[in-house]
Amino acid sequence: MPTETKSEDFRPMMERCSNCLSCKWMPYEQIRSRRFGKNCPSAAYYNFNTYSARGRFHLGQALLDGLADFTEQTLEAIYACTACGSCDVSCKITRYNLEPLAHNIALKERAVERGHILPAQQALIDRLEREKTMLPDGKQSARTAWTEGLGLKDLTKESAEYAFFAGCRYSFDAELREKAGRWVRVLREAGVDLGYLGKADMCCGGRAKQMGFRSAFEKQAGANIKALQSAGVKTVVTPCADCYHALKRLYAPLGSDIKVLHAVELIDELRANGRLQFKKTADLTVTYHDPCRLGRLGEPYVPWDGTEKKILNQIHTWEPPRPRYAGTYGVYDAPRNILKAVPGLRLNEMERIREYSWCCGAGGACSATHPEFSEATASERVTEARSVGAEAIVTACPWCARNLGRAKDADGRQIKVLDVIDLVAGAV
Repeated sequence: MPTETKSEDFRPMMERCSNCLSCKWMPYEQIRSRRFGKNCPSAAYYNFNTYSARGRFHLGQALLDGLADFTEQTLEAIYACTACGSCDVSCKITRYNLEPLAHNIALKERAVERGHILPAQQALIDRLEREKTMLPDGKQSARTAWTEGLGLKDLTKESAEYAFFAGCRYSFDAELREKAGRWVRVLREAGVDLGYLGKADMCCGGRAKQMGFRSAFEKQAGANIKALQSAGVKTVVTPCADCYHALKRLYAPLGSDIKVLHAVELIDELRANGRLQFKKTADLTVTYHDPCRLGRLGEPYVPWDGTEKKILNQIHTWEPPRPRYAGTYGVYDAPRNILKAVPGLRLNEMERIREYSWCCGAGGACSATHPEFSEATASERVTEARSVGAEAIVTACPWCARNLGRAKDADGRQIKVLDVIDLVAGAV
């Protein structure tokens, strides 16, 4: 991700966006049907160009030139973005010299810096400051209650091969916290040496970044990096896609060199080398939902320091060449390998998968700030899952599990939502 955080830095991109519409649709060769061909939840829900990446480039330019201001309408267009990165992937397949996701976040940061903050956002950030979490019912004093009886090492007192970073949703969500225990029990039964950060455990801060609260994110990230380094942690394993993205992709530019794995990567490795064996049958037809921040936004960070230039005063490029995050190298195979290894389980893929996956709607804290938009986005995914005959959606992110689990499809029907660990724990 570029290091620019000011929307002024994106003016050249604002000017050269060609309005090709790739930020609204999947790359055309990837579209299986018109019904499930769209890629941007915001543009699809609001049905107005300003809510697309192209529209936000235009809005950003209008704000810089004094042709627009931070009104209620413009703030909705700026903040009603799940920061899922789908527009970014399609844009990079079509072109090579635009960064729509980074610009969308920079627009949010500009609004925050000028004090244009939504009440729901302020409540989340205030809670992050007080309780080190953005979940409304979370209290720092109760954060590690889920670890009781699991035998996890306290890494502030002793060492372990892996630090288990559960994340806020698994730590506080009454319906999901048991799943964190399942991850730990399965990993420990396979002989994995696990610890946690004890009283130093706290929010990764990634959702603050997604909302545009850069300072709050950097403060949280700095505290976590210090805690992990002080504990001598070399490798972090997390079952949360949001934490994975923050720890791996967002912390790296801030100086973190700690290796980060999602729990599905470690489970798949244990399965492949025979330390975990799936013996019990699951007679179920499922589909897998790729979390945005594990999939297309889960690629490793590549350092870059260069400048923009023009070839023959026409073609925009960078010297040296800049990393091109097109989502190709996210975590896609590990969860599918696991599901395919469960006896009796049938995996039916949806039309929008891997780097072209449709967002669950929870990103950018939209589940709190724009609940109707968030719910409609999740409903679209449930409809897509039912279209392939799935009895359940499986995912590897608690935020996706929570948002999809509440949603109903176009006909008003809900669908069972499972975490990968539910199937793993039931099969070993």
